[in-house]
Amino acid sequence: MTTTMTREGHRLPTPADVPGRAGELLASLGGRAVLCDLYDAVGASVYHDLAGTGTHEVRELLTLVRRIPGPVLDLAAGSGRLTLPLLALGREVTALELSSYMLELLDQRLAAAPPALRERCLPVRADMSDFALGRRFGAIVLGTTTISLLGPEGRVGLYRAVREHLEPGGRFLLSTVDMTTTGTDPTEAAEVDMEIVTDSGRAYRLFEHWTPNSGSRTVTLFPAVIPDTGPVEVCTTTIGVLPVALLEVELAAAGFTISSRHPLPAVGERHHDVLLETEVTP
Repeated sequence: MTTTMTREGHRLPTPADVPGRAGELLASLGGRAVLCDLYDAVGASVYHDLAGTGTHEVRELLTLVRRIPGPVLDLAAGSGRLTLPLLALGREVTALELSSYMLELLDQRLAAAPPALRERCLPVRADMSDFALGRRFGAIVLGTTTISLLGPEGRVGLYRAVREHLEPGGRFLLSTVDMTTTGTDPTEAAEVDMEIVTDSGRAYRLFEHWTPNSGSRTVTLFPAVIPDTGPVEVCTTTIGVLPVALLEVELAAAGFTISSRHPLPAVGERHHDVLLETEVTP
């Protein structure tokens, strides 16, 4: 699957993009399947339902941000999974997001928030790999392993923009994911098939397909119970796999020093997330 790794730069996926058992299930639906990207008008609400209110890595990020004075820039803010908790700390937060659909969801959540909290948030539509806000921040946050959505060129742009927006002594906090195979053959495709029930009560069947040597994984979501008739919305996206060791090499080359590493609670058999605290190298 060849896809631009940005929130709103994905081309419309096709059935050929969906590998493994997920692809077989999609094919069985025939013309009933409505294939969506995970960040488009349909997928954004699904993504929010799955991760928008999750607490994974939130506590760890907030612990670090509490130690860092100044305003916060939340990159790839989405529907506010980190933005709202950061605002609850009493901070001024700029929420940068490329997807207009995600920003609409964030606006809805802010509209329902207390005025004192809402007034400290500035949503901005921009690309995390190339932005210029005309100000600096004590902390810049990029959570949810979202850096994996960027290719090498996009990451270079991200690092440059972050350096230009950090206050002296500021911190860049970001997470990434390492993956391990479950089989003995490192070239064998591994696919996870699981059911997820969200806080809203909606249930999904999630497939994650990863061929280790490909450097990316494909995530596809179906309703947990597929109706006998009518259209079936299926959301899919391809996400890069950015190992911690490679990310640290890139950060060093871009002029950052790793201040600390924080392993995060596991989110699956093959997911081992790490939160990095970095600063601009003197």
